[in-house]
Order: sequence, then structure tokens, then C-alpha cells
Amino acid sequence: MPNSVLTIGVHGATGRMGTRLIQLIHIDPGLRLGAALERAGHSHLGDDAGVLAGLGTVGVPLASALDPNVRLDAMIDFSLPTGTLALLGPCRERQIALVVGTTGFAPEQKRAMEAAAGSIPILMSANFSKAVNLLIKLAGEAARVLGRDADVEIVERHHHFKKDAPSGTALRIAEVIGLEIGVEPDRYAHGRVGVIGDRPKNEIGIHALRAGDNPGEHTVVFGLMGESLELSHRALNRDGFARGALDAARFLVGKPARMYTMADLLG
Repeated sequence: MPNSVLTIGVHGATGRMGTRLIQLIHIDPGLRLGAALERAGHSHLGDDAGVLAGLGTVGVPLASALDPNVRLDAMIDFSLPTGTLALLGPCRERQIALVVGTTGFAPEQKRAMEAAAGSIPILMSANFSKAVNLLIKLAGEAARVLGRDADVEIVERHHHFKKDAPSGTALRIAEVIGLEIGVEPDRYAHGRVGVIGDRPKNEIGIHALRAGDNPGEHTVVFGLMGESLELSHRALNRDGFARGALDAARFLVGKPARMYTMADLLG
């Protein structure tokens, strides 16, 4: 049985999501911060993670590796794919549940994650917002009903610091729709330029916008002759994502080793 107070580690602790996670852990009586990790060579290694998050001293130094003397129930990772993969070994050795919000994994990196899920419970998601995951479900349902009659376009907008494009959420939406209408990833159209002729039916358009400090917007357009259907989600801040990741950590502690998704959490 999980402990009444869960000890959580955060990887990518000084990033936007990492900072908000530390702040939310601090005010939750059922959670405790046990580790705050960043890349080797980070300028603030050794500084108190609470001070860096604007909370004051919490007694957890920013580090580049897990302290073997600190017990953790779960790690939450919002870093880069190489950083996530480096975390797999320590988590497997110490049987620490792992929540992964990092995106942009190459196919071989995804296979490494799946292999690690044979030893520890891992929940991977491109987006931990409950509302976004509902959007994904509704997009699949719309694709099932409208089928190949609709032209499908996905538009996502994020802050200009985001490293990967398109977003993992946009790709997940495209994957769910593609399963319903028979479109594989090699038929995704990532923007268009020049004289391209009539739009083919068997493709999904994906468009990535990068501007300002936008925490995330996703719109799915189903274009029909004479009408259209649009499904949209707009994040006003990062709390929906951060709280969803903490819910995922609570869910994962004590679960058998395998790969989980937000669908498992939401039932």
C-alpha cells in the first residue's frame, strides 16, 4: 500500500513545469518533495529547490543525480528525451514509479521506455490535462462518425521556448484520428507551400505555431462540404498539466510494472 504521504522527485526542476510542480507539491499535505534534478553543469546545482521555485528553503538541493539515501515513491519527468533515458536506470534499480511528460522521443528511445516498463510502472503522456485527454477522445469519436468525408487539420500553438514541433499532443490527436480513418504518420502534412493542387482526402494536416509564452492550445478542424466541426482546448496556465501529472504519480504508486496511459488513470 502507498504511504499516506508520497515522496515525489521532479526531473527538469527549474523548467516551467518543474517549478510549478514543486510549488504544488509544497502546498499539498499528501505530498513531499524528495528530489529536484537538473542536467549536469546547471548553474544552480546545489541551491535549494524551494528557493529557486520562489517558496523559500525546503531542504532539497538541486542535483544532477538521485541521492541513494533518499527514498522516493515516484519521479515526475519533464526534461529532454536524453535526460529521461538517463533516469531509467536509477528508477529501475530503486523501483521508483516514473511519470513522463517529456515529448519528442525517437522510435528507439520509445522502445527503451517500453523495455523499462517491464521492471517499473511508467505512465507516459504528451499531455496530463484531463480536458485535453477528453478532447483527444472526442476527436477520435468525431473521426469515427465523419470518416473519410472530412478534411482533418490540427493546429497547435505553444510558447517560443518549446523544443519540439509539432507538439506531442498534436501527434497523439493525429494518431487517434488516423486509426479511425486509416491515415498513417507518413501521410501527415506538416504545413504546405507552393502550388500543391487539390487537397487529398487521405492526409491529416498538422500546423505548429510558436509565439510568446502561450502554455498550449490545440484545435482540431473537421472540414466538410457546407459545414465544419472544430474541437478546441486552450490552457490558461500550466496548472491543468501539473495537477494531472501529480494525479498520475498518485495513481502509479503501488501499481504493477507496465506502461500506463492517461486513459488508465481516467478510467
